[in-house]
Amino acid sequence: MLTLHLVRHAPTAPNAGKRYPQPDEDAPLTAVGEALAAGLGLPLDAVAFTSPALRTRQTAALAGCPGAVPTPALREADFGIMAGHTWAELETAHGDAPRRWIDALGNPDADTGPPGGETGRVFHARLYGWLDTLPDSGEVVAITHAGPLLALLRVTVGVTGAEVPPGAVATLRRAGGAWWLVALRPPASATLPVT
Repeated sequence: MLTLHLVRHAPTAPNAGKRYPQPDEDAPLTAVGEALAAGLGLPLDAVAFTSPALRTRQTAALAGCPGAVPTPALREADFGIMAGHTWAELETAHGDAPRRWIDALGNPDADTGPPGGETGRVFHARLYGWLDTLPDSGEVVAITHAGPLLALLRVTVGVTGAEVPPGAVATLRRAGGAWWLVALRPPASATLPVT
């Protein structure tokens, strides 16, 4: 049996601003993010993977997985025209279109998505490909972003919507080709160290 822990990286400044990241943006964790990452309580003997982004690699190192392998398939979705903007800015500029774009990105069969970004089909295909590389048994940790975490929940256990704030952990199991959700844990509240 395989146990898979899907982790959304700990908080960054862009997370606090609730805006979509720029493709080349590599924001570090905030001080609160560092404290939260250190308290994630992930299994230290698991095989670990991260997105190539700094925030996921920092989360892995602070969570006790310094040897986590950066894996391009786990990078955040390419949001195209949505990158760098908040939802309110997008609605002001584009009306109802952002809802259609994000719904398409969340659909594994969609040949559309945000203009200039990934389609739902392309986004999910790279995550399907990564799932196919996992071992049949053991424990795996994958530290990634909200988009890939939600897409992986969609394609494994059919969850079509969930709140996964920075530091959230979803634990899945797979046996005989079937996946099931064991837990969806919100982040523990992080306290800053006293200096």
